[in-house]
Amino acid sequence: MELGIGIGWRPEIAAEVEALSGIDWVEAVAENLCADHLPDSLVRLRERGVTVVPHGVALGLGGADRPDPDRLAGLAARAELLGAPLVSEHIAFVRAGGPLTASPRLEAGHLLPVPRTRDALDVLCENVRIAQDSLPVPLALENIAALITWPDEELTEGQFLAELVERTGVRLLIDVANLHTNHVNLGQDPAKALDELPVEAIAYVHVAGGVEKNGVWHDTHAHPVSEPVLEVLAELRSRVDPPGVLLERDDAFPPGAELAGELDAIRATLRKAAPSAGQGPDRAAGRGAAPAADATAGVETPTVAAAPAPAPAGIRDRTAVAQTALLSALVAGTPAPEGFDHRRLRVQSRALAAKRADVVAKVAPELPEILGDGYRAAFLAYAGSRPLSGGYRRDALDFAEHVLITGGPADPAARRRLTSWWQDRSGARPPRRTTRLVRAARAVLVGK
Repeated sequence: MELGIGIGWRPEIAAEVEALSGIDWVEAVAENLCADHLPDSLVRLRERGVTVVPHGVALGLGGADRPDPDRLAGLAARAELLGAPLVSEHIAFVRAGGPLTASPRLEAGHLLPVPRTRDALDVLCENVRIAQDSLPVPLALENIAALITWPDEELTEGQFLAELVERTGVRLLIDVANLHTNHVNLGQDPAKALDELPVEAIAYVHVAGGVEKNGVWHDTHAHPVSEPVLEVLAELRSRVDPPGVLLERDDAFPPGAELAGELDAIRATLRKAAPSAGQGPDRAAGRGAAPAADATAGVETPTVAAAPAPAPAGIRDRTAVAQTALLSALVAGTPAPEGFDHRRLRVQSRALAAKRADVVAKVAPELPEILGDGYRAAFLAYAGSRPLSGGYRRDALDFAEHVLITGGPADPAARRRLTSWWQDRSGARPPRRTTRLVRAARAVLVGK
């Protein structure tokens, strides 16, 4: 299926996305959608014939555990609600611990890289096949950006992706911004990765912005697309005509005119990098890539000769131990596992805590309002000793409780507001409207 040119749909820019011209499709974060009801904006886009693809972020298919059936059912329900031709997720792990290690469950709150080893590939392939069997449409998997690498890796990124496709028939979502990120942070050559991966399996492409700080590239999705990222897009286009290309933006949203300008830059890059007449649309060096027409057959589940055998006994246990040790070092301050770059682990740890603070501020905007300039420092101090173990709303409640227990905030009025906020949300059920009004009136009287 030809998707065309698209943009990531986010509630904050719903109106801008609807007003953009030349948009063929949009991608929506699956976990931000209800399984039985669509936002009005997506309903209007679908009525105009705009394709909507759900993009998952929480399955953790690279994790040691088998995929959670409830999460898979939720992703399947959203695909059916949207009438989507495919769904996408990431090659990453997002949680660790639990029964396989007899330790507390830890949540990363972010996408973390899996080791490019045979063990990790065996686990990933089995998890992918479980997901494929549970979904009503084909699955595409995205390469992620990384700040750290695992020691003793056995495969390059391109080799890892190529074998994953060969063993499962899964489609690929190639993020060219992530290839650039890994070039800056890890020294990995994007052109080599593109030469090695099966470009004929690409379902679509992501393009996004980031920023470099102290020699580290941060894949923020909150900055304009940089020229080096467009150069990687051009490298990819010189090898294959991708069925779809999508602009991602997740924060610091610019006006619609700036989004339109970035989309124009993407279109111009694709036109300039297209092979000249007679050269052929594909030239995947050494891989014998299929013609572009085959690369667009993304709505049909690829044929796989045989289902891969289950991961051998013991591999999941070993993977679980290794991933739990790494995640614990990143979010709980335990010693760094042997072989990792300690400086990079500190950078990753700070990045995870900062993202966690940002997300909590979004899901509970009253907290930074009540705590003012002290919110971020207080949250980062809390996060250093309290790993994320549930959702962000639970995290917001636990943080507020922690602040109150430790005697904060110092301002009595702020303390009363934070106490009321926590009480309103921490009970077995939300307080009735009358209760909230009484509390508000009491707070006004006490504050006088």
